[in-house]
Amino acid sequence: MTPAARLSGAIDLLCAIQNAPRRPADATANAFFRERRYIGGGDRRAISTIVWDVLRGWRRLQWNLRDISGDISPRLICAASLLLGGETMENVRRLFSGERYAQNPLTSREDVALKGLEGKELSTQKQPLAVRLEYPDWLDSALRETFGNRLPDEMEAMLGTPTLDLRVNLLKGSREQAARELRRESLPAEMTKLSPWGLRLDGRQPVTATQAFKDGLVEIQDEGSQLVVAAADARGEHRVLDYCAGAGGKTLALAMTMENRGHIVACDVHEKRLDGAVKRLRRAGVHNVERHLLVSGDKWAKRRAGSFDRVLVDAPCSGTGTWRRNPDARLRLTPEDIQELVIKQAQILDRAASLVKPGGRMIYATCSLLACENGQQIDAFLKRRDDFRRLPKEQMSELLPAELRSKAQFSLTPLRDSTDGFFACVLERVVTEAKTQEEDVAITLPVTEDPST
Repeated sequence: MTPAARLSGAIDLLCAIQNAPRRPADATANAFFRERRYIGGGDRRAISTIVWDVLRGWRRLQWNLRDISGDISPRLICAASLLLGGETMENVRRLFSGERYAQNPLTSREDVALKGLEGKELSTQKQPLAVRLEYPDWLDSALRETFGNRLPDEMEAMLGTPTLDLRVNLLKGSREQAARELRRESLPAEMTKLSPWGLRLDGRQPVTATQAFKDGLVEIQDEGSQLVVAAADARGEHRVLDYCAGAGGKTLALAMTMENRGHIVACDVHEKRLDGAVKRLRRAGVHNVERHLLVSGDKWAKRRAGSFDRVLVDAPCSGTGTWRRNPDARLRLTPEDIQELVIKQAQILDRAASLVKPGGRMIYATCSLLACENGQQIDAFLKRRDDFRRLPKEQMSELLPAELRSKAQFSLTPLRDSTDGFFACVLERVVTEAKTQEEDVAITLPVTEDPST
């Protein structure tokens, strides 16, 4: 495709994203490209890069176009993104040539609006902090509660382009072997600093087309997500529950740490996601996993109360820690979403806790930056359940790097750790002599996981 055709494709994709405001942009993009299989891999990446650059700079672009009367169209905002990224007005006009596969020529209104942006920068100190750092105004106090004086630096790091992290499947080979295999296909990967199984690539790369991926030697998984699994310390003799399994990303990693022994139950309320995990499990060579669909009124959990050595709760959350990958999530998140999520997380924690055996562990994790979803959620849970405690630091998993083993809960951020934003806490169910009565844990609430993690 020509540069003009790629830009036209990007504008069409941005239109599709705007027409489905509550749907994640990556889901819309996947559907968009499935319907246009004639678009090759390189062109797909180029089109996606244009669109994701626009989404990452959305508030700044709107601010730069604030004096324009009328609606700001996808055409206008894509062109503005190019200009504020260093492109010249002459070249932008050339991309809107009206020739085959190109967008129609710029209107006089568009031309005037864009001409004033030539030579300017996307970010400026004149912009309000929340605009310059691309976060919702209403989240300012919550983010300051988390980061304090580090807020500008942390949010600046959130504007960057994420790396592509892989988890090597030790059931199929070593990290060194996987790196060699990828290098043969012109994908040089570096070993991650925190995860013992991670490899890192720059930017968007065609990993799923490699033989290493097809053979199940590597899986796409952010390093932070890998560390959540490391914190679980699941072993071959354990019975493990992945309570919010989604498409099985963490389930696969748990099976690896258990060396394909023991027993894992992967639960979710979305049948399609659980079915999608089947292909991944087969490719990875995993055979110690049972899937279970949670439905309203389900008594499955009640019958298995207190029977799991490890229960992983990768809770549905705001996804604020994934804003580098999902910049559109900043635009979709509302205060009402946070209020509903905090209630849901507490209820899920209570239900999952009843499945942990005495002496067993529950690992609570989110990809959120917000204290109300993280440490405050754990504090509230421990007030409700005196039979749980944070795991003593000397018992934390040796799979974790030393700097994360110093306490039972940890947070990760792009600035400090070069990962997505993650929170994880390891809780232990205290062994008591008194016989405890398990509560009814019939499933009434949806449980989900971001399948990318």
